[in-house]
Formats: sequence, structure tokens, C-alpha cells
Amino acid sequence: MCQLLGMNCNVPTDICFSFEGFCARGGKTDEHRDGWGIAFFENKGCRIFIDVKPSIHSPIAELVRAYPIHSTHVISHIRKATQGEITLENCHPFRRELWGRYWVFAHNGDLPGFQARDTSFYQAVGNTDSENAFCYILEALKQNFPHCKPPLDEFYPVLNDVTKTLSTQGIFNYLLSDGDYFFAHCSTKLYYIVRQAPFAGAHLIDEDVTVDFSELTTPSDRVAVIATTPLTDNEVWTQIQPGELLVFQDGVPISPNSFTSQESMF
Repeated sequence: MCQLLGMNCNVPTDICFSFEGFCARGGKTDEHRDGWGIAFFENKGCRIFIDVKPSIHSPIAELVRAYPIHSTHVISHIRKATQGEITLENCHPFRRELWGRYWVFAHNGDLPGFQARDTSFYQAVGNTDSENAFCYILEALKQNFPHCKPPLDEFYPVLNDVTKTLSTQGIFNYLLSDGDYFFAHCSTKLYYIVRQAPFAGAHLIDEDVTVDFSELTTPSDRVAVIATTPLTDNEVWTQIQPGELLVFQDGVPISPNSFTSQESMF
């Protein structure tokens, strides 16, 4: 199956270090050779790079590794196809507009036979179960909240219910963001780490690369990195529990119980 990489932080940050290790899994240290993609939110804008070439051999991936694009919300994906041909339209992440904002989605797993048959507005361009699931999610959100984006305490239960429905169809690990909040759902396997002061060095598993974050950050910086499997071998990663839907904000996961006690920014 595929692999996911995400980043959520409190200040715009580049993902070059994590992407260096993640990219190696697209044909060098692992078998995810069927395309890749990455999305960077910058205010209301969103840059997306996708390619059908394995990430380890992609000139576009080389550009992303070398170009420090700063963002507070990043979603990346390397593909091992289970449904759909190896074509550009089947590369993750997928992007659609809802409530005047871009939404970006990437999926790791397999939903055998799933088709979003009851969607009336959002239609898949490719032929993956992943894009169909994304359209199904957006259709449900649009039907529940037809006019504007709701507060997080209203939004989360609907997304969680739709996620549970889709999870009954198979394996459904995913990342979803609109540049305000960052959602991560674990069906089988997903990890995260929060890097904050005091910062230290980190060493990649897939490449012999070490970075001392204390030389690149300020004491107030905070960064959460989410990945299918840990990217470093000298840090402690937290495993998200199967069935758990986390919300990340400003580089930390926030509890659903806290939504009603906060003035929502959603």
C-alpha cells in the first residue's frame, strides 16, 4: 500500500528534511514506485506537485527536496497502486474546493469495491477508491453544512461519522486539511512526533542524513510531523490508535473534548 507524510506547525516551516527520507521510500528503500505528490498550503493558496515517476527518480521531487517551501500545512503521498492505473489523475494528494477554500486529501489503504454513488456535486476524475472516498467526504460535509464552514465542534462529529462509515469498507488511513486545521485518521498504522524546544538532532532511517534543529529554529517554534511509519531512528514517535481521528493545530494534536471550550477558528 501507499505511505503518507504530513506536517502541521505554528510557523511556516520547510519539510525538506522529512521529505528527503520519505522520498527514498518511493523506489529506493521501499517499493512505492507508482507516483507521488505533495501539497503546501500558503495562506488561502495551495501548491501541488504530482508525478507518475517514482519519487526517488522524479526531477520534480528533486526540486521539492532542494527548494525550502515554507508552509504550516503539508500533505504528501507515495503510491503503491491497489486500484487505478499509474496515471497523473490517480496521483495523490487530491484537491477540491469547498466553502471557498481548497481541501487536500491523501489516503493509504484499500477500500475494495467502494463507489461514491450518492454524490451529486463532487465527482472523481481518476478511478481510485481514494478519490472516490474524498468526494464522498466532501459531499457529506456539503450536505450537512450547505452554506459555510461550521465551527470545529460541529464539523468534527460529522467528519468522524463519515470516516467510520468508510472505514467499514477496508483500510482507511488518511490526511485531510484546508490550511486551517489538519486531520489525521488511523485505520491500521500512522505515527506522529511533535518537535519543540529544547530542540535536538534527528537522523533519518532511509538516508544517512542528520539535522540539528536547534540551529534552525527559535524557542517558540513547534512542528508536528505525521507519517505512516517513523522517519527517524533517534526520536520517540507516538502511534495513533486505530480508529482515532486526530486534529492538529499549531503543531500539536488537540482533544475533541476541548472543541466546545474554545472559540473556534474553523
